[in-house]
Amino acid sequence: MSAEHPFYRLAPFIQEYIYRSGWEELREVQVEASRVVLDTNHHMLIASGTASGKTEAAFFPALTLLDQEPSSSVGILYIGPLKALINDQFQRLEGLMRDAHIPVWHWHGDVPQSEKTKVMRHPSGVLQITPESLEGLLMNRPNAIPALFGDLRFIVIDEVHAFMGADRGSQVLSQLERLSRMAGCSPRRIGLSATLGDYEAVKSWLAGGTRIPVELVSPPGGRKLRLSIENFAMPDARDERQSEALENAKKSYNNFIYDHTHLKKALIFTNSRTVAETTILEMRRIAALRQQPDVFHVHHGSISSMLREEAEAALREGYGPAVAAATLTLELGIDLGSLERVMQLGAPYSCASFVQRLGRSGRREGAVAEMMFVCAEEDDEEAQLPARMPWTLLRAIAVCELYVKEKWIEPQTVRKLPLGLLYHQTMSVLRSFGEAEAGELARAVLTLPPFANFTTEQYRELLEYLLATDHLEQTEDGMLIVGLMGERVSGHYRFYAVFQDEEEHSVYDGSEEIGSITTVPPAGYCFSLAGRLWKVEEVDSRHKAVYVKHAKGKVDTLWLGAGGDMHTRIVRKMRDILRENTLYPYLAPNAAARLERARRLSRETGLTERLVLPAGGDSMFVMPWIGSREFRTLERLLKNNLSQQLSLRSIVPMEPHYMVVAGRTDADELQHLIVSESERMEDSIQMLDEFEAPYLGKYDEFTPPGLIRAAFAADGLDLEGLRRGLRGSDYGA
Repeated sequence: MSAEHPFYRLAPFIQEYIYRSGWEELREVQVEASRVVLDTNHHMLIASGTASGKTEAAFFPALTLLDQEPSSSVGILYIGPLKALINDQFQRLEGLMRDAHIPVWHWHGDVPQSEKTKVMRHPSGVLQITPESLEGLLMNRPNAIPALFGDLRFIVIDEVHAFMGADRGSQVLSQLERLSRMAGCSPRRIGLSATLGDYEAVKSWLAGGTRIPVELVSPPGGRKLRLSIENFAMPDARDERQSEALENAKKSYNNFIYDHTHLKKALIFTNSRTVAETTILEMRRIAALRQQPDVFHVHHGSISSMLREEAEAALREGYGPAVAAATLTLELGIDLGSLERVMQLGAPYSCASFVQRLGRSGRREGAVAEMMFVCAEEDDEEAQLPARMPWTLLRAIAVCELYVKEKWIEPQTVRKLPLGLLYHQTMSVLRSFGEAEAGELARAVLTLPPFANFTTEQYRELLEYLLATDHLEQTEDGMLIVGLMGERVSGHYRFYAVFQDEEEHSVYDGSEEIGSITTVPPAGYCFSLAGRLWKVEEVDSRHKAVYVKHAKGKVDTLWLGAGGDMHTRIVRKMRDILRENTLYPYLAPNAAARLERARRLSRETGLTERLVLPAGGDSMFVMPWIGSREFRTLERLLKNNLSQQLSLRSIVPMEPHYMVVAGRTDADELQHLIVSESERMEDSIQMLDEFEAPYLGKYDEFTPPGLIRAAFAADGLDLEGLRRGLRGSDYGA
């Protein structure tokens, strides 16, 4: 290495760490990131694959500068999307900084108050925090912000893609601007992600509110992939014979999952907490029948932190096999070591999610990244035509093809009118001020980056509405303060979060917390949690606690299943897969046979060739092959703009695949009017019913209906996307 190599410019304790770790060289991402941090004053976006060393790439040079010139406050602020990710990174940084004189702190809901008091008394080093805890600091301890962050040099935002496109990401941008104003600092920003498509959009987001350029560090890379997709047909149980066939199919499905995981370090991803719970219950039942060890765990947001940490430790460090079923809580960058298998039940709804989940495997140098899809779908030859399509199998193939062949990932978008967040930041800023004139509050809030599209007139309308509803109050000398209703909302700890959450009851087996549930069952009721069955012994509503004991019997879960939004590109790819004859080598025989049946049915019925197909009687199938947001726009067009004109008596959406429409019209007329009416529309708001004001954000309910309508038209619907989808559909006449 030459003396100019970044390795020799790193702090001595970092060089020692690298030697101690047995590294032979810095990775390319670490070399390039060091040059950006050490040779420029720019922000930086590190977009590199999972396990490529992004964390070290950000911290090695930033800590070097902090070592050369110690800060008089917290020097590096790390913002992570999950407490578990912060805990994981905290351990990694502690190892790195063991020989340095730079402390590392973490701050979230599970950190003892005594630890938080220490950093308040001696602000220094690296502070790792969640957006919710940072909101609490800015809102409730404004006088402490200058001492905490007055000499802040860097802000590291991990898993940038997990923030962008959501109100939580806009909240983070607001927090960064408020922190800089309150502390009088101008820290550089470093964003990290393994799952990005449109780099320019992310760079623009990362720089929001500043005029500092963003340097991209994205070295070319590629890993060997091993993919497989298996399909299990679940027959409809209309009679005793079919019921027996369904039970046999379920048995084969569960045995397949068990046989392919129970001897390995394996992670099973599901799209819902319910599926994670029921899967592990079945795995434990099979293990008991075979008299084999119970190596199974559940990991999702309603499991206690202790049980989640047990699952992580078993996968990362435990001796012998360990299997965990997880939702998105293990999708982000927690290091689980050398997993031998990653399995996906069903299919992710996005390529971004697929890439993140795929990235949990093959994390060691030269290892193969592997994902095994297991799709179980109803297979009913008597169902209506579109319901006979294997939608999950098609989605699994689509995300694989789009990413593996085209390296396509959904572009990140930012809401134009985040109305609920506007309310949230208004209340948070006012609480930190104590009181403010209306103009002063407007300047403080509307100049935050997420609110650039709101007009002063719209903000005045919001303030007047909040005054009328007691969320704000005006003093005799004209100052605004938080009102009675505003105190109830903003004074609760749940106010810190801008994502939708439900009030939960903690579940205890004796004194041990198992997790939490949102639906509270009566005493004597059985339910599953943490992959086990429990019977309710007592409900303490006052303290929001449910006391249980182990049970055997019927399984039930206490969460509603939820799908995910899909991009038009994925839905279009699913249509292409049906139209083409391409053979996919990663399909297992059952999956390949199921795809061929679907293709044959599609060709015979013209399923992919027309927007509207007759369905018998006065019913029709609308098959638009567009993404979720555009699909919802089409649904509004039919219900609010065409329903009366065409005397439609019912519109049943099966988002985003098809709709069943019935009325006094025919397929040709309906297809023509859908296309022509979408072109005639000038604004999405014309598709809303006169008194309709749907909520998009957590706090929309506290805002004026007129603004809610405008926000939903801007961010909930996509008229131009619908037009593009219909124009590019290549439908026959």
